Amino acid sequence: MAIITKITTQQKNQERYNIFIDSGNGEEYAFSVDSDVLIKFQLKKGMELDDFSLLEIQYQDDIRKAYNTAVHYLARRIRSEKEIRDYLNRKDIDAPIINEVIHKLTVQQYINDLEFALAYVRTQANTTDKGPDLIRRELKEKGIAEERVIQALTEFPLEQQIEMAAKLGEKFFHKQSKDSLKIQKQKLEQLLLRKGYSFEVIQIVLQETVSEKDDDEELEAIRYQGEKLHRKYAQYTGFEYEQKMKQALYRKGFSIALIEKFISEKARS
Repeated sequence: MAIITKITTQQKNQERYNIFIDSGNGEEYAFSVDSDVLIKFQLKKGMELDDFSLLEIQYQDDIRKAYNTAVHYLARRIRSEKEIRDYLNRKDIDAPIINEVIHKLTVQQYINDLEFALAYVRTQANTTDKGPDLIRRELKEKGIAEERVIQALTEFPLEQQIEMAAKLGEKFFHKQSKDSLKIQKQKLEQLLLRKGYSFEVIQIVLQETVSEKDDDEELEAIRYQGEKLHRKYAQYTGFEYEQKMKQALYRKGFSIALIEKFISEKARS
């Protein structure tokens, strides 16, 4: 049987205490505990500790240390349960201890995956250009259950999605481009898909917010693309040259009428 001979406060951490015991071979340092563990087990000089008591005290102290680690991690920002579990796992904390910590944090409302998801959607919707599908994937990666994801995405209504996607579209079309309008629309659609917007929203944006290029802009674009293709097919002549030019320009999204106009213009030059 071990007897506690001395309890001292740690110099670097006033919330932790060093426990010294005598197991029959004189006083020696045994372990340290958090102040809450000290109080819970009412540790004091002269108290006898058996092997089971020592194991239980150390186990509870491990829980307390893991709990403090989790709280420090949560102090930076709100976290999902999975994020906390992953963080504690990276600290090589045993699963039973992690489960105890998660239970305690949940009871204390430090962990609430629905509140986390709601806050996450609001932040992403108001501070980034991400669409709901991308936000949904990110929430799933953070371990949020599907029903909570669905509930949280109500914070990003369709009207706001359209508004955000339209801003992306306007920004996209303000950039000077030498592509045909058809290709530009395809590129915008791909961009919005990557950002996580639905086909429904994309079609609304393409129909209502994408203004048609005027004839001069489209003619400038086909001249730019046509000159590059002319250099590529310069070794061909006659019908073969025209067919290759028409096929290539059509694949780039230009209309047949505009292609014919360009080829006629090129033939006169």
